[in-house]
Amino acid sequence: MMPGRHGAAGVLLALLLSGCMKVGPDFSPPQTTVADEWRDTNGSVVARGEVDQAWWRVFGDPVLDRLVETAYGQNLTLQAAGVRVLQARAQLGIAIGDLFPQTQNAFGSLTYNRQSARSPSQQGASSSLLSYAQAQVGVQAAWELDFWGRFRRAIEAADATLLGSVADWDNALVSLTGDVATTYVQIRTLEERLTIARSNVDVQRESLNIAEIRFHGGTTSERDVEQARTVLASTEASIPQFEASLQQTKNALCVLLGLPPSPLDDILSGSSGIPVAPVQVTAGIPADLLRRRPDVRSAELRAAAQSAQIGVAKADLYPAFSLTGNFGFLSTDWGHYDLTDIFLAKSRAWSVGPSVQWNFLNYGQITNNVRVQDAAFQALVADYGNVVLNAQREVEDGLVAFAKSQQRTDFLRLSSAAAARSQELAVLQYREGITDFTTVLTAEQNLLQEEDSLAVSRGDIPLGLIRTYRALGGGWEIRQNDPVIPPEVREAMQRRTDWGRLLRPNNIERVSSQAQTPAVPTPDW
Repeated sequence: MMPGRHGAAGVLLALLLSGCMKVGPDFSPPQTTVADEWRDTNGSVVARGEVDQAWWRVFGDPVLDRLVETAYGQNLTLQAAGVRVLQARAQLGIAIGDLFPQTQNAFGSLTYNRQSARSPSQQGASSSLLSYAQAQVGVQAAWELDFWGRFRRAIEAADATLLGSVADWDNALVSLTGDVATTYVQIRTLEERLTIARSNVDVQRESLNIAEIRFHGGTTSERDVEQARTVLASTEASIPQFEASLQQTKNALCVLLGLPPSPLDDILSGSSGIPVAPVQVTAGIPADLLRRRPDVRSAELRAAAQSAQIGVAKADLYPAFSLTGNFGFLSTDWGHYDLTDIFLAKSRAWSVGPSVQWNFLNYGQITNNVRVQDAAFQALVADYGNVVLNAQREVEDGLVAFAKSQQRTDFLRLSSAAAARSQELAVLQYREGITDFTTVLTAEQNLLQEEDSLAVSRGDIPLGLIRTYRALGGGWEIRQNDPVIPPEVREAMQRRTDWGRLLRPNNIERVSSQAQTPAVPTPDW
């Protein structure tokens, strides 16, 4: 039956109120402690200015630039993070759909019925009246009004989750660029250490040759020969170890590039040697971390999504108002009627009206669910503060590693040059019989150790810089407005499922860096 004039006014009032009432807290970014400036341990490694977006280009290494570009297009972990953005976008569409009639369906049925002749209501009825067919067709809808903002809070949560998935995608890109650069530096450092080991093998083999000549000439004992062979064999034994580590590191780089394990000779050609880092890093100020680091944004958005869930849970404390209705046609062949009369005006049937449901006896469960959601939110607020603190620590750790590696390398350059000169003098004096072979062995061992330490320290400088830029959250900006997944993945998903406009290349442009839920969101897919 149709509601009266007062009933219609009540429904209209409910619709108006549903647009402005929302229970639960409105989210505001958690307060956290951020330092004013970075601690510059050297007084000269931190430069003012914006963090470089493509920070790996500061090394001036075309191979590294090419590796990052390849990984950006092919890395599977990054692709998985991009697909999760699309998943969250579809979830947002589901949440928006709850603002509209939640049940909308068409129905139809054709049934044959046979009643018992022994039924009290059928006593004396003819056999033709004991069986009949019935046909029914129509539509029905049910719409729970968002009187307390439950559905709008759910949209806020889904929107924050979507933006959080974008931040997670950005964080995966930050990790990817950092991992590629780190692995590349490790490869170049291992190549340098391998070259040093082979060079020292040549030096030690020459010392063994001198010891053998002197032994056969009777000017020294066989002990010098065996000591020379011992040191030579020990250095030669380090070469397979370096080769194994080098290949394993290249295999790790292959995974980052989305490739099966391979030598990578063609990809790594074009430059050699450990990348040379600039003496300073452009680090900005600590407060920039709150907007730059994707994991900080993700932590804040997780808290925002959970804050909205408090409102979703709290709405269950109040009555739910709904509008229900159906319209259809029903016909039967019972008696003098006929199934073909189904679409006649007299066969139509409909109903419409409001309803209310209030779980007022479940306050203990509902209230405790609100408490559960509130506790989860508070935990995420603490997690957010912890992420911010750890972000600052990681930057400080990177800066001190970068600064101290430069200092250590300067000292090792001096010690390495001194060790090389000491080894030359020791061999010359031993050849002339001025000193014993122990002095030569000590000089050779010192030379190998100092040169190897210098190579490691030279690699630590760019590694410290990479660590710093990674901690600063640099690198994700290179995506610009690129689609979250590559074209071939997008095409495969489109062939498998109707994604509508969600898979358009420019779709990511509609996702802002801040959660902004419209007052009356409307689906567009």
